Amino acid sequence: MRIARFVHSGGMSFGVVEGDAAGAGTEGLTVAAINGHPFGEIELTGDRWALADVRLLSPILPSKVVCVGRNYAEHAAELGNAVPKEPLLFLKPTTSVIGPNDPIRLPPQSHQVEHEAELAVVIGATGARRVDRADALKTVFGYTCANDVTARDLQKADVQFTRAKGFDSFCPLGPWITTGIDASDLEVRCEVGRAGEEPDVRQLGRTSQFVFDVATLISYVSHVMTLLPGDVVLTGTPAGVGVLTEGDVVSVSIEGVGTLSNPVLNL
Repeated sequence: MRIARFVHSGGMSFGVVEGDAAGAGTEGLTVAAINGHPFGEIELTGDRWALADVRLLSPILPSKVVCVGRNYAEHAAELGNAVPKEPLLFLKPTTSVIGPNDPIRLPPQSHQVEHEAELAVVIGATGARRVDRADALKTVFGYTCANDVTARDLQKADVQFTRAKGFDSFCPLGPWITTGIDASDLEVRCEVGRAGEEPDVRQLGRTSQFVFDVATLISYVSHVMTLLPGDVVLTGTPAGVGVLTEGDVVSVSIEGVGTLSNPVLNL
């Protein structure tokens, strides 16, 4: 099932995306509104729109976004870092979250803003507090695409990650949450291009290349902080991170989940 959050003529709703989403576009897809939030029993209201006629928002508004650094060995190596012995955690503020097609805004403080394509885990209704690895996947509601946008020059200057990762618009999520899939071996792809041009493939990896798998990450994080329903865990990015400039369109595609695209603009 694919759960979206969207704006329509009558307001804002969660809904079930219906149709074949094999491509990146919305042609032929519809979205059926549901009552309330999606963590309980799904009950359709009977209202339905063509997906092209509504505006998709970030599929969830988390209380926190917990990120994992250097979870691909090749990405750690390309930045000259060792693979951590335990998951390396940091946070992105909720004000960094945007949805599909919302612009990533380049702040004037940085001259090296880079993309980081990632699988995002959305925690379900039970939350997660001190869960064992064996039970960790039971707390997962579903998965979405994420872009852990990073001001790399500020990250190097500051050493810690808060400023570099925390600017408004630096956490695109979407296009929807996909439930009921096995995330242990999915392709993670990032393409960057400009209008009228063929995009370049910048990043290409698989979740099977994680240093720490999803269950390990959830268990580890939940022994540090309680994960609430709707919280998001970003699982790390493959090698190939690169600079974004005004006029780019950056797309994160995850096999079996969907494609998240955002234009890049100066602040």
